[in-house]
Amino acid sequence: MHKFAKRLWPLGVMIVVLLAGLLWLRGKPAPPPTQKGEQERLEMWRQEFSETDLDLLARVVRAEAQGEPYDGQVAVAAVILNRVGHPEFPNTIPGVVYEPLAFSVVANGEVNKPPNESAIQAAHCALNGLDPSGGALYFYNPAKTSNAWIRSRSVIKRIGDHIFAS
Repeated sequence: MHKFAKRLWPLGVMIVVLLAGLLWLRGKPAPPPTQKGEQERLEMWRQEFSETDLDLLARVVRAEAQGEPYDGQVAVAAVILNRVGHPEFPNTIPGVVYEPLAFSVVANGEVNKPPNESAIQAAHCALNGLDPSGGALYFYNPAKTSNAWIRSRSVIKRIGDHIFAS
């Protein structure tokens, strides 16, 4: 058995080094795009959405998710985009945002305040296809709502104080 262990030792060291490298890379931010094609891919959203759409999406993110983790902010934006692509909702960002009773931040006027940098970046990420919500169509803060209907939706995940549901 001792000879067998000696032969496996270098393989074990390689595996540990590989795993350590992967964990180290996982914690590093993605490098900025350096090739023109990559930059174009990251801005594909411009083909379908306008700067006005981006601004509205970012204002909703700021109003709904200020103080939430960044992935929670992206998830809020993704929920709006998931609704845009779903047949039961309007097919534009303004249509979804201004749908009656859809977002309390519209009713209370918070959506009219300018977005912060984090909300703008979160909106960009969602427009470029990132969806930490897992495809959710709804989100809510259980500490702030007693609405039985929203609480009856199937939970996909929790990010920060928000529950994301279908």
